[in-house]
Amino acid sequence: MITHPEKLLFPADGITKGELASYYEAIAPLMVPHLSGRPITMERYHRGIGEPGFFQKDVSKGFPDWLARVEVPKKRGTVHHPLVSDARSLVWLANQNCITPHVWISRVPDLYQPDLCVFDLDPAEDRPAALREAAIALRNFLQDLGLNSWIKTSGSKGFHVVVPLDRQCDYSEVASFAHRVGRVLVSRHPNQLTQEFAKADRGGRILMDTGRNEYSATFAAAYAVRPRQGAPVSAPCTWHEVESGAVGPQTITLRYIQKRISDVGELWAEMLKEKQSLLSAIEQLKGCESAH
Repeated sequence: MITHPEKLLFPADGITKGELASYYEAIAPLMVPHLSGRPITMERYHRGIGEPGFFQKDVSKGFPDWLARVEVPKKRGTVHHPLVSDARSLVWLANQNCITPHVWISRVPDLYQPDLCVFDLDPAEDRPAALREAAIALRNFLQDLGLNSWIKTSGSKGFHVVVPLDRQCDYSEVASFAHRVGRVLVSRHPNQLTQEFAKADRGGRILMDTGRNEYSATFAAAYAVRPRQGAPVSAPCTWHEVESGAVGPQTITLRYIQKRISDVGELWAEMLKEKQSLLSAIEQLKGCESAH
């Protein structure tokens, strides 16, 4: 049951809470496998995206008995994150005015063993060609290290490049690997890429953000709607679409994605089956670092 389905969450587009909930219910068969077992942080907008929203990690009250949660430690206490295992729990998030569910890169019960490594390419300004080149350079370098990668639009400014893992490495190892990959790529493309987080220090370069790989850090889930005009979706795409420029960070939207899925299907289905080891890649990375 959706309360106040008529509430406008995207005023400029006329998209209501009811339409958002209907989207998440329809996309659930594709989206839930990417969410299942991952602690979720809700990005909520009670008054629509025209007003400030907030992030909520802890769900300790006001939730239905059937909603699965996971208790994780934090400084001076614990957090009870919601878990999504079916369409009902995904729609419950939407009923909380959660536009974007953000997820961990690990799943219960192995919360300290990530099954993903995520690279967030975040341009400070709109530079489509440079962004495409950065994504392709990252893919090619990961291939050189023996790793396959998948890509999705961020629904914001950039792309998320994701490497599925076999859970044999812990957070510190995955985070270190990602940061070192970023460092090598920045050394190879110093005028295009940076690891400087502060926008004032980027000099117009694209941020190679590897911070999504730290313990309890999150990234926008696959198929998540983002709180921007047009209701862009963080949607899986193909490398060919990125190379050709057919898809940009906000190309795929809530009102377009169902047609797209009927045309291209679930582009990350194979990624869910892939379990890659970082161990040999870490060894190969040492050689690349010594060359720089």
